[in-house]
Amino acid sequence: MCGRRFTAGPEVEILSTHGGEIQSFHDLDLEFGGRYPVAKPVAESRVGDYDGLHLPGGVGNPDRLRIDDDAVTFIRQFVESGKPVGVICHGPWTLVEAGVLGGRTLTSWPSLQTDIGHAGGRWVDEEVAEDGNLISSRKPDDIPAFNERLISKIAASAASRAA
Repeated sequence: MCGRRFTAGPEVEILSTHGGEIQSFHDLDLEFGGRYPVAKPVAESRVGDYDGLHLPGGVGNPDRLRIDDDAVTFIRQFVESGKPVGVICHGPWTLVEAGVLGGRTLTSWPSLQTDIGHAGGRWVDEEVAEDGNLISSRKPDDIPAFNERLISKIAASAASRAA
């Protein structure tokens, strides 16, 4: 998970279920990315310290987050705070687990349609879907549009709280 804090500029912090480092990867074929330092464990994090939240996609990351009680609680509190939450690909599994999709519209990797529906959400096949503070996207090809919308939403939210 990434929290964004906008002050003089964006500051991104990686939160995880543990301290140390994380190894990024895309799917269960273990298509590895980089290694990144964890700012702090999610159990030690407070929603009030962040202007926005980006939940990871891929298959493995959301699957691991949704079985961690601290991560699920943090995600639920973040969505309920009204601050922007971005989620892509299989990331909505964490929102399903957090129980925050009732009446909400979002998109994801197509295989999550049923999960989202069972959780009370409405799935759409769009590059980017926005419903209140939830900004969602389907797949890597959608990342440029997703990033633009999420960063804009976080910056606007941070500016309104700073005013």
